[in-house]
Amino acid sequence: MERKVIIISGVVGFLGLLSAVTGFAAEATRVKGSQVQFSSPSECVYPRSPALGLGLTAAMALMVAQIIVNVASGCVCCRKGPHQSGSNWTLALICFVVSWFTFVIAFLLLLTGAALNDQHGEESLYFGNYYCYVVKPGVFAGAAVLSLASVALGIIYYISLTSTKNSNDPWHPPAPSQGGIAMGHPQFPSQTSQDPVFVHEDTYMRRIST
Repeated sequence: MERKVIIISGVVGFLGLLSAVTGFAAEATRVKGSQVQFSSPSECVYPRSPALGLGLTAAMALMVAQIIVNVASGCVCCRKGPHQSGSNWTLALICFVVSWFTFVIAFLLLLTGAALNDQHGEESLYFGNYYCYVVKPGVFAGAAVLSLASVALGIIYYISLTSTKNSNDPWHPPAPSQGGIAMGHPQFPSQTSQDPVFVHEDTYMRRIST
């Protein structure tokens, strides 16, 4: 696995954990119905709660994680090609769709829960009775679980596309293997030594005179 893939997956995973932890913390510190007081029959007094800041932090961390993983992965439809593996592309597409679906739900739940924890003196009249808005139990916790699911699916989607691209990239063929080079010594024709030929003196003088 490339170093870039490990870094991006680590950053996105950290943001997903941050979103989940702050989401569960917001669930634990949300305003309960028993904590709301009535200064008058038509006015609700809400106590201060860190659930607003925790919910917004969880929503922002989840949004940044989703942006990073989608920018790093690129368009899933543009990655489909003849050199792509069909099984990996199908897995990436499924994770992409489900990741966005869980992201939208978790993001809306976090924002809604944070907004409902920031009310001051607001009330509603139903059938002659006044009611005060509070966040229902499980809203922040459900958003935290969906945040983890969204980030996990996003990482799977990113790794699936990246691994398929690297293994089937036509622009980066594997380097050819280099075999051993045979070394040899130059061959020279052997020179055979010849014995000297003795010529008679008269024959030698005759060849010179001619």
